[in-house]
Amino acid sequence: MPIPTYPEAPRLLTVDDAYQLGLAKVTDLFRTYLNPGQYQILQLLGFNEVLIDHAEGMYYFDASGRGILDFFGGFGSLALGHNHPRILAARKHFEEHKRHDIALSFMSQYAGALAKNLATIAPGDLDMVYLCSSGSEAVEAALKLAEKVQGPGKNTIAYGSQSFHGKTRGALSVTDSSLYQSTFSLISNRTCVPFGDAPALEEKLQHDATIGIVILETIQGGAGIIVPPEGYLLEVRKLCDRYNVLLILDEVQCGVGRTGRFFAFEHEQVTPDIVTLAKSLGGGKAAIGAMISRRPLFMSAYGTQKTFLTGGTSTFGGIGETCITAIEALNVLYDENLLENCRVMGQYLLTGLEALQKKYPVLIKEVRGRGLMIGIEFHNISKSLPLGLRHMVATLDHRLKGSICGFIGKALLKDFNILVAFTEYNRNVMRLEPPLIVTRQQIDTFLQALDSILHRGVFNMITKFALTMAKTKILPPRS
Repeated sequence: MPIPTYPEAPRLLTVDDAYQLGLAKVTDLFRTYLNPGQYQILQLLGFNEVLIDHAEGMYYFDASGRGILDFFGGFGSLALGHNHPRILAARKHFEEHKRHDIALSFMSQYAGALAKNLATIAPGDLDMVYLCSSGSEAVEAALKLAEKVQGPGKNTIAYGSQSFHGKTRGALSVTDSSLYQSTFSLISNRTCVPFGDAPALEEKLQHDATIGIVILETIQGGAGIIVPPEGYLLEVRKLCDRYNVLLILDEVQCGVGRTGRFFAFEHEQVTPDIVTLAKSLGGGKAAIGAMISRRPLFMSAYGTQKTFLTGGTSTFGGIGETCITAIEALNVLYDENLLENCRVMGQYLLTGLEALQKKYPVLIKEVRGRGLMIGIEFHNISKSLPLGLRHMVATLDHRLKGSICGFIGKALLKDFNILVAFTEYNRNVMRLEPPLIVTRQQIDTFLQALDSILHRGVFNMITKFALTMAKTKILPPRS
């Protein structure tokens, strides 16, 4: 019998190789193996010119030691900032003592402790916890639970206009974006309702008895940081009770203290039937999501030997190192009084931005938000130009939407070492979600930088941007 031969081992990059990669090589790898389209956007914004070496607290640092003040916060994923020392210490202790991670065959003390903490924080009888790895997965679990409880005759899902709940199939089905939904096959039992309009929801409920589930973001992130009208969520809660509908509130982005309360719905004194969390729950070091539901619902759907597996178990949901990271993150949030800091600093930032809005009314249309989840909406570019040019440019407003945000975001990074983000649906909105550890001095730094850029005027911004674009070559990916 011939001796079998095996292919030569592939030449793989090592961890040390990855540490040593320079900007040019990383650019090549990103454009070739990850996403060339995304690279073009990074290039337009100037974000491709920075290669991060490490991060700490409120700052990213490149290899030269340049610090970049983070007012982006990973779309709200960094409540504690970068590499919080207590988070690092907890993870190091876990690793050094070889604690167990994947415990699908056994009970996990870490998953149990985290679930207890979340149930303790959550109001009412929101005390049954499902652990997973992302916000989309938490939304999927919430939709499945609600549908299981309501049954096939009352399983239509009402979701808010301009919503964003994730990109997995169920979550995407209740995400109000033709771009994201594209040509994908979606679930059919769904209907869209205007966000913030309780009478419109009631009309839907009156005429469609199959609606048994309502899912809403407590504050809409992708839509442009939209805080619903006061009393809206309370009215939605009443309608859900009246029509026997389950209410899911998605707090993947606005939860875990982002608004100055652990849950954003606490500002309205409303308790949903199911809530979803993720992002900051991982302390900036772990990918984790959670669905928390009322006990009667969970027990009705999954509380027996025959049904517990129908809810699905996630291989990495409840993994040990992820759970201890989240446990420590929750304790840090309260031990360091970050909810109060969020309330105080959020109001300070909002007040400063409102002053800039009064100073530059032709540029800034509106400032809105809650806590440290704030949006700055800029006018369409034509409104920011002299009267003689407005009519000429107005027809291009749709194509140029987001230009001012782009100009300002690029200038903040290039000239002032400050990183900001934008919103998915309204490109005229700059998204500010700095870590909850932000200080008054850091907010002043941001406000002064923004003031300086706005003072330049739109012509200056456009000229600098055009010159940059003239020098920029957007190359196709390597074949």
